[in-house]
Amino acid sequence: MKKLKIYIPGISFPSISLTGTYCALNCAHCGKHYLETMKKATRKNLIEYCKNLEREGYKGCLLSGGLDHRLKVPLDIYSSEIKQIKKETKLKLNAHVGFIDESDLEWVKHVDVISLDFVGADEVIKRVYGIEKSVRDYLRIIDLLTSNGVKVAPHITIGLDFGKIWWEYTAIDQLIGYPIDVLVLNVLIPTKGTKMEGLTPPSVEESLKVVRYARQHFKGELSIGCMRPPGKWRVEFDRKAIEEGTDRITNPPRKIIEWAKKTRDVEIIYECCVI
Repeated sequence: MKKLKIYIPGISFPSISLTGTYCALNCAHCGKHYLETMKKATRKNLIEYCKNLEREGYKGCLLSGGLDHRLKVPLDIYSSEIKQIKKETKLKLNAHVGFIDESDLEWVKHVDVISLDFVGADEVIKRVYGIEKSVRDYLRIIDLLTSNGVKVAPHITIGLDFGKIWWEYTAIDQLIGYPIDVLVLNVLIPTKGTKMEGLTPPSVEESLKVVRYARQHFKGELSIGCMRPPGKWRVEFDRKAIEEGTDRITNPPRKIIEWAKKTRDVEIIYECCVI
């Protein structure tokens, strides 16, 4: 098997919300909860904030936030700041976006990679996000970015449809024809304070079936992302996902790291798994 890349972003690759805890949506799986744990920056202090990160030894950051009324993370407002950060620092930038369009090409070319949550079924988009968007809208973004030479890493959340696994296979099929280097698989965490709080997480075995399918059909690098249930679930899942030939994995338990070193050539990287 190829080298296994283990990513531990928290040490030198922080996640930054540029909207604070604001989001125009109240998605069933998130409910703005994940914005609370991100670092916060504003347009006024973003450049200096990033320069300080570099001075302190950080390697880069994720620029993220909630969606606005346009269903975009409003990174276009920060276009000049993003350009200046890339010009005046060596930081790597991963941008988490919403429904971007042609007008965003002016700034996206200045970041290292675009992270895009991808959903492969119209009814799941409506049930979970509560918006009138379709798979076609997502594919239009993939088309836009790939045709303009922008690196994009789609993220599929296994079990996003209130714990049920079915649409994920179609989503993988929809993506395999694009020039995508990295496909990220997350797994639903039923999060306190959200509409999915009381759910049981998808089973390890059903989740691994999606990993297996992706490994068989996707020719680029397959990554297990930050979001997946903790504890015993993660230990079992991570070990088997590595055995299935996953190329990248984020924040595995220490015992899995030590086991992996005995079975594969391992590189530990303190960045986002899409870099």
